[in-house]
Amino acid sequence: MRPEPVDPLAPPLAGPTLMNQDWRDLTYLHWAVPPERVAHLMPPGVRPDVHEGVTYVGLVPFRMVDAGPGGRVSVPWAGTFLETNVRLYSVDERGRRGVVFVSLDADRLLVVLGARAAFNVPYRWARMRHHRAPGGGPGPQGDVHTYTARLRWPGTSGRSRVSVRVGAPRAADALDEFVSARWRLHTAVLGRALVVPNAHEQWPLHDAEVVDLADGLLASVGFGELLDRAPDHVAFSPGVHTVFGLPRR
Repeated sequence: MRPEPVDPLAPPLAGPTLMNQDWRDLTYLHWAVPPERVAHLMPPGVRPDVHEGVTYVGLVPFRMVDAGPGGRVSVPWAGTFLETNVRLYSVDERGRRGVVFVSLDADRLLVVLGARAAFNVPYRWARMRHHRAPGGGPGPQGDVHTYTARLRWPGTSGRSRVSVRVGAPRAADALDEFVSARWRLHTAVLGRALVVPNAHEQWPLHDAEVVDLADGLLASVGFGELLDRAPDHVAFSPGVHTVFGLPRR
């Protein structure tokens, strides 16, 4: 089946809301790769999604804020943490576009254990820091955001340092929408393919300049060669409020 159109506006969730969370101070770094480079990492019934003949590997650091069950409840302490994920772009046999996570690193062990058990997603425990150096521009413009991570479990070989300088707001182009307008997680639990739907407002995006990039998280999941070249796509967002629905087939 042909993929559904890329739509920057989320479809409404059907059914009850499983959980909600804010994604804040998020940076997108993406590298273009042939789809066959990542096909073996897709769940059953899912293939790499492509834009102009290629797919993308994303390195995405951000702050998770006020996560909790339902549509508005937040969990103190455990609901706010730092995360960096390595993600791929996917489409299933019904044409539904989504993301597949190769790794998700977070600095809350409780979150790591819970997510691994509930959704079979590859969360890892890491020591992480985020620092914002104000740039004096309007809103986030001119700010430098630095994200650092060091893996603790499972595996201890990955370290990362990413710094970006935030530029002016920009209107999303086709590639921005391809990587950001993603309304499902594709995963598999006990061999059964599942989707976890999500919804949020359209991403507010800014230009961003890479100031420092010394990353080992990509290498820790088999993509170390990407660091031999600059990212093909870079963007920053102050963030969105996100809600998730119940997993379904």
